[in-house]
Amino acid sequence: VLTCFANQEPDRVPINYMANAGIDLRLKKHFGLNPEDGEGLLQALGVDFRGIGASYIGPKLHQDLPEVGVKVNNWGVHQRWIEHQWGGYWDFCNFPLKDADENMIANWPMPSPDDYDYSKIRQNCLKHKNYACCVGGAGTADIINSNGMLRGMEQTLIDLITEDPAGLLLAKRRTEINLEITRRILEAAQGGIDFLWIGEDLGTQIAPLISLDLYRKTIRPLHQQFVDLAKSFNIPVMVHTCGSSSWAYEDFIEMGVSIVDTLQPEATNMSPKFLKKTFGGRLAFHGCISTAGPVATGTIAETIADSQKTLDIMMPKGGYCFAPSHCLQDNSPTENVIAMYQTAIHCGRY
Repeated sequence: VLTCFANQEPDRVPINYMANAGIDLRLKKHFGLNPEDGEGLLQALGVDFRGIGASYIGPKLHQDLPEVGVKVNNWGVHQRWIEHQWGGYWDFCNFPLKDADENMIANWPMPSPDDYDYSKIRQNCLKHKNYACCVGGAGTADIINSNGMLRGMEQTLIDLITEDPAGLLLAKRRTEINLEITRRILEAAQGGIDFLWIGEDLGTQIAPLISLDLYRKTIRPLHQQFVDLAKSFNIPVMVHTCGSSSWAYEDFIEMGVSIVDTLQPEATNMSPKFLKKTFGGRLAFHGCISTAGPVATGTIAETIADSQKTLDIMMPKGGYCFAPSHCLQDNSPTENVIAMYQTAIHCGRY
């Protein structure tokens, strides 16, 4: 993984996995695994990555609303279960800070970095020392989505455009807390963390979600704090960006970002050919296998062909990690997902 992140050719393409609960359970059943055996599934699929985090051990800060079927996490995010034909998912609702002023946001209960257990971090790093261990994820450092979970997407975008003090304070408070939690995990790991994963969804399917000027003014300075933290621990940074996001990649390079994630191939200026030609050698890539593509809607043969085509484009000269563009969705046939990973294992060798 680290060879790939350094834009060099490893012996084979690294492999990663993310999935929703339904397909995850079906895959475990396929391999004869216990529903709780996440590690067993990662090994069965040939996954080279492992996440390292700290468990929250503090008090519950916000109460669930069982009478209306809403669960509330420790940031105050409200979610309601939504059924679909393949299962269901927890969707965001209510947006309790939509109309909040600065005072309400300043006093809104949020987790304290002191309320996490960092005692097992080093042990878990050693347990997974043969894999690429990361701290964070697609939602770490994220401003638009995570603010949107509390203020709603419309108000969040208005906040950024108008520099609304309440919305900016929410972003600042969340950033400070997550930055300190990340710092403590890295310290506790004692060198066992290999990279930091952060995220920010910056594009629709066809265009940027916000302007480059707005990104530079309001979001980039907050992201830079995480990049600088990673650099102080001498580890690379991977940024998750949904949709048409390559318009921000030159800024990522300036900031010190090494890897970009998601890479929805159907979005504007996000095809594997475009990304490899434009940024190959300057950024490493993680993703590109569309969860809305053949793995979800095609045949086994079409899934294999799509995976092989992506490998053929992205593998030369290194710098590519094979992974789904997002969590594999529950509408993906089990046999397609198996074929996808078998293709990576058998065809991803240099």
